[in-house]
Amino acid sequence: AKRTPHHEMGITSQRQSSSTTWAPDAAYVFLDFWETRIGLTFGSWDFSRSLRHWVNDGLMTLFFFVLSLELKREIVLGELRNPRQVALPLAGAVGGMVVPVAVYLALMSGESGLHGWGTVMATDTAFVIGCLALFGNRVPPTLRLFLLSLAIFDDVGAILVVALGYGEALNWPAFGGGLLGIGAVASASRLGIRSVPVYSLIGAGIWLCIDASGIHATIAGVILGLMTPTDVWVSDARLRGVLGRLLAHPAGEYWSGDTAERHDLLQARTAVTESVSPVERLEMILHPWVGFAIMPIFALANAGITFQGADFRQTVTLAIIAGLVLGKPIGILGFSWLAVRSGIAVLATGLSWPFIVAGSFLAGIGFTMSLFIAGQAFDATMLNAAKLGILSGSAFAATIGTLILLQLTRLETRT
Repeated sequence: AKRTPHHEMGITSQRQSSSTTWAPDAAYVFLDFWETRIGLTFGSWDFSRSLRHWVNDGLMTLFFFVLSLELKREIVLGELRNPRQVALPLAGAVGGMVVPVAVYLALMSGESGLHGWGTVMATDTAFVIGCLALFGNRVPPTLRLFLLSLAIFDDVGAILVVALGYGEALNWPAFGGGLLGIGAVASASRLGIRSVPVYSLIGAGIWLCIDASGIHATIAGVILGLMTPTDVWVSDARLRGVLGRLLAHPAGEYWSGDTAERHDLLQARTAVTESVSPVERLEMILHPWVGFAIMPIFALANAGITFQGADFRQTVTLAIIAGLVLGKPIGILGFSWLAVRSGIAVLATGLSWPFIVAGSFLAGIGFTMSLFIAGQAFDATMLNAAKLGILSGSAFAATIGTLILLQLTRLETRT
């Protein structure tokens, strides 16, 4: 069925009400471009969406799929296998969601836009890691792991809020189709099916069903990422056997034609590929596309802001800034300290509280994720004010966190 997202309705009404008074033609060209509808139509059946919708609901599904892959890899194969180590970023993430929301709700009490509390929950993983990259090896690697894990927990929590809190009325048949697709993925994995095209086809079907169900379709990426196996198909012993058989062939040009040598070469290629877990393989393949293509496109599609009617005097702007700049660090620090103090969590080697202070401010960089949620939560009358708060709050948080890290690294260099 044809449906129009909240942000599409917002831009349309905004354009109609003020097109002749203030905005330059270039702004309309930019906004109208992202409202171009793309899809399929058969008679009365219409499955078309705006270009912005395909970016926000389609491409961002891959973003959350990669986030879930990273989270599962770290918990099952990586540094977070110790429950007390994973408890620290998890506690920080919970605090980094609960306290900013409380700050936002307190400031927005009695105001319209109270439902936009989700905008202060999430952390922009790419920007946080980018800020840390400016300092190279002068910051402890455990700080990067802490913030990466915290940001992933944050973003997964935020997308769950979007899917459940900002969705539409549930279409039960479509939702049931999505559940059947998830069951098909689990069954195929249990049967040992390893074909990426098969899983991609089923995943596309799951996405279509969830999108039609009224739940935000990006939740499909989270679910499929967490379902991706971490076990390798080819064990170390078998890989060594295959490579040993290949290297046993005498030197020469035996690799073409229907020869035993060529057969062993092709088998070795498959064995090398499948000696790496599906989680790691998919992460390595998709990560560059997400970082260098999907995220810039998403930012371009959502960061456009017209300043007519949006200023720092609006309550929603101040509430978002306070949530990101004050609520985030207070929540992360407070909950992390409580987790360590109670013995539930431990500080990783090299990770000190001053560095956590700096990292907690960097976690206030909401940017792309906050813009994503704002597009679902606000209509045209408040969206620009919310975007102004997101961009300003993210800039303030990034500046404070970066300055603290600069001071800490200078002190460590001197000692």
